[in-house]
Amino acid sequence: MDQLSQFVGAKVEAQKVFFASGATLPIAFRMEQLRKLADALHEWEAPLCNALKKDLNKSYQEAMLTEISIVQAEIRNHLRHLQQWARPKRVATPLKLTPSRSRVITQPLGTALIIAPWNYPVQLLLNPLVGAISAGCTAVLKTSPAVPNVAQVLVQMIGCTFPENYITLFNGHRDMNTALLEQHYDLIFFTGSPTLGHTVMEAAAQHLTPVVLELGGKSPTIVDRGADIEVAAKRIAWGKSINAGQTCIAPDYLLIHSSQKERFTTAFTKAIEELHGSDVAQSEHYGRMVSTKAFERVAGYLAEGKILSGGHTDASSRYIEPTLMEVANGYGRVMQEEIFGPILPLLSYDDIEEVVEFITERPRPLALYYFGHPREGKKLLPRLISGGACINDTIMHIANEDMPFGGVGNSGMGRYHGYESFLCFSHRRAVLTTPRHLDLPFRYMPYRLWGLIKRLM
Repeated sequence: MDQLSQFVGAKVEAQKVFFASGATLPIAFRMEQLRKLADALHEWEAPLCNALKKDLNKSYQEAMLTEISIVQAEIRNHLRHLQQWARPKRVATPLKLTPSRSRVITQPLGTALIIAPWNYPVQLLLNPLVGAISAGCTAVLKTSPAVPNVAQVLVQMIGCTFPENYITLFNGHRDMNTALLEQHYDLIFFTGSPTLGHTVMEAAAQHLTPVVLELGGKSPTIVDRGADIEVAAKRIAWGKSINAGQTCIAPDYLLIHSSQKERFTTAFTKAIEELHGSDVAQSEHYGRMVSTKAFERVAGYLAEGKILSGGHTDASSRYIEPTLMEVANGYGRVMQEEIFGPILPLLSYDDIEEVVEFITERPRPLALYYFGHPREGKKLLPRLISGGACINDTIMHIANEDMPFGGVGNSGMGRYHGYESFLCFSHRRAVLTTPRHLDLPFRYMPYRLWGLIKRLM
């Protein structure tokens, strides 16, 4: 074992010792820590927003809307409901177990590893942390090196707020990931690409550690013949341009009824101008690709179709204009790989059955968006499986902390937000309590009155 692994292992072991002390079990302790996190978010709001601007060119408003406010709402939700969630739940006891009583209690899993991605580095690190604190776990956090300014602020914030034998944060590259994944945890919570999800799951299998994988994939957007085109175009343009398309639940490709293609193209172009002005590159609310590598990958997709709107790029600033692009079929790279950028490929259809076939033959996405009459959307959704969905909207389902968020199949496993976050880091434990003063003989050998016992089974 090298020095880095020994160093990380010692930190993880210190958390296990702290957890074993029982210090995290009282509800009062958990609520106090949630309040500390809320206070830290308020205190470090400006440094976090400034760092997000440096790393991703996020405006203050977007940083608050998509990162900090979501964590703040999650904390408030847990503070309101934690005592109720943590209370033992009485459940029915069948006659055959009389006179016993049954209940389900929740207890923290233990020490959790939370690995966050770079695209929403504050929200996707701290939102799971809220669940870990609420459940009574200790937590080892890992930031992404792709956003160094944000990572540095988070290191300082967490270090000033919590003792490291309770919550600690690591920054670093692949060697740090390797050292972290060598340790034995009680849960690994990973947000990132399906490719890295395989690596995390392989590491977890060495210790039979349960995992929550929040991955991604190609989230389809359907614009049906009954859609309000202006509304659809504006909401899709917003969903695709926020964070420069670097969102795991961004609309990844568009399936549009052939009768609506021309109108939508015009409306999409207009919507982008309303959101960002006539020169998107000058918009204070439009982000940039996180790296040169990301820029080159996403810009390379532009050659795979006919540009209907947008298409301008600037390598020196890693700028890619929001782009609507018509493609001939679903077989090019842009239709096979998760785009993770502001390019929206478009395919036309004439019959909704074409849409069902196209989507169902592909890996299950993290999100699905339908624009059209709500009645038709409600009929269609049961036939299409995705992690989450919106009818006549994009992305906003993630903002409701009372709804579960998570993937299915290739887009992930497990879910969180609100009560689901509390359960995610908890073990639901069945407890049967049997009185000592009454001991019915029926269950003991030689099983007298077997006929009666059989009827009770």
